[in-house]
Amino acid sequence: MLHFSKLKAFVIVGIVLMAGLMAMPNLLAEKSRESLSDFYLPSQALTLGLDLQGGSHILLEVDVPSLKDTLEKQLVGDVRLRLRDAKIRYANLKRTGNGASVTISEPARAEEGFTILQGLSQPLDTGLFGQGVQVQEFDVVRNGQNITLSFSDGGLQTRIGRAVQQSIEVLGVRINELGTTEPTIQQQGTDRILVQVPGLQDPARLKALLGQTALLQFRLLCDNQPQGAGGTVPLGCEELQDKETPGLLYWVQTSRSATVDGEDLNDAQTGFDQRTNEPVVNFRFNTGGAQRFCRLTQNNVGRPFAIVLDSEVISAPRINEQICGGSGQISGNFSTQEANDLAIVLRSGALPAKLTIVEERTVGPSLGSDSVEAGFAASIIGLIGVLIFMVISYGLFGLFAVAALVANLTMILGVLSFLGATLTLPGIAGIVLTMGMAVDANVLVFERIREEVANGRSPLNAIETGFRMALATILDANITTLIAAVILFGMGSGPVRGFAVTLGIGILATVFTAYTVTQLIISGWIKVRRPKVVPL
Repeated sequence: MLHFSKLKAFVIVGIVLMAGLMAMPNLLAEKSRESLSDFYLPSQALTLGLDLQGGSHILLEVDVPSLKDTLEKQLVGDVRLRLRDAKIRYANLKRTGNGASVTISEPARAEEGFTILQGLSQPLDTGLFGQGVQVQEFDVVRNGQNITLSFSDGGLQTRIGRAVQQSIEVLGVRINELGTTEPTIQQQGTDRILVQVPGLQDPARLKALLGQTALLQFRLLCDNQPQGAGGTVPLGCEELQDKETPGLLYWVQTSRSATVDGEDLNDAQTGFDQRTNEPVVNFRFNTGGAQRFCRLTQNNVGRPFAIVLDSEVISAPRINEQICGGSGQISGNFSTQEANDLAIVLRSGALPAKLTIVEERTVGPSLGSDSVEAGFAASIIGLIGVLIFMVISYGLFGLFAVAALVANLTMILGVLSFLGATLTLPGIAGIVLTMGMAVDANVLVFERIREEVANGRSPLNAIETGFRMALATILDANITTLIAAVILFGMGSGPVRGFAVTLGIGILATVFTAYTVTQLIISGWIKVRRPKVVPL
């Protein structure tokens, strides 16, 4: 067992050296790391988490009433479209607060209308990977000619869950466009989203970027406009406020034919107006959006229309000519940063529901640097403590164990750097815990060797037997801990998962170094010294 072929020894040493090469950028300054890429060497260092380098922490919550309101509007539109396509006359189509209701005008076609509207209630899967329990989105009930569609409890919760997942995707695109490194965006509970952006010290900008639903619309203004507050809104219109001027109101048309949505945008980029040199947002429609915008402007030359973002009017220019190029420009006294942020949210798409901020924290860089120093100090103290204990307890073999421990820590840092992982305080705790577990495996081996020596075995035989007999115990202890780490990663979130990652990598590295690397070191020592006694 103590005999290592040249190939096996080369592979073991090569793995440790490769890990050291990947961990090396963590010890270099940023400029030195950048130069490594010129020589095709690893240059990626560990990214420090929010608790280590500071940054912004925001907890968002899906506005369920707002989402429900949107779903009701969509449902009313779907009911209208289905009945019109089937040429079924209806009346009293309205929202009920938990869905919609409609009356079929012809009693003879009530059953047909009921069957058609039942098709709106699609089965939704409530589980993972398509293996969950299916629930109907709506409960459809017929009472004579009246048909009511109401959200089922399971259907509404599933839609909320989908809105959260879609929001996470949209927020990820927005935050990544800021150029930050390793943001954390994850679901908490059923309707909350945690956002942590290490290194970002401008929470106001982050809040504005995350809270904006980015629902962009181009809508025609109504013929009559308010002459002040308190006027009666004409039929087919709704009242919106100007974004820049409080108290300035507009009446805009609600008809679908008078609206082009921002979902038809293909791209949005920051630019500057050639006449005023002010920051603007240049946008470009996809093919379908370009055609609709062309028809809208062609049929309404000379009329004003409103550019509406999240139910606020950004500007209300006049259509001077037909616009069929598929592109346009949004201006509104923006600063350069405001224009850039607007372009980001338009490119990323609209959020499916309004998000409200329920918690926000800013971790300053001074607190972060204190955490780094404290974590580094804890690691050094732990390493020194382990070194002293092992040397006092096991002498030369204790030094061999410490050498294997250094290889272990090198492998952990190398793998974390290779994976692009984010190091947090709980992650450092996982590394410190791994130190104790690593030498614990060596303690099992060394104590077993002592027992074999006491039983009269020769030094070589005692060492071989010690390693062989301790292997099962080492595997048992580490596999059970690895299972716990996997469960923590699967069930936990945020810092808990960071702890689980470092602990899991540390366990795998421990089994390799504490057994294989230590055995290789002792094998080399035996070949060189040919000992007559075991120095334990």
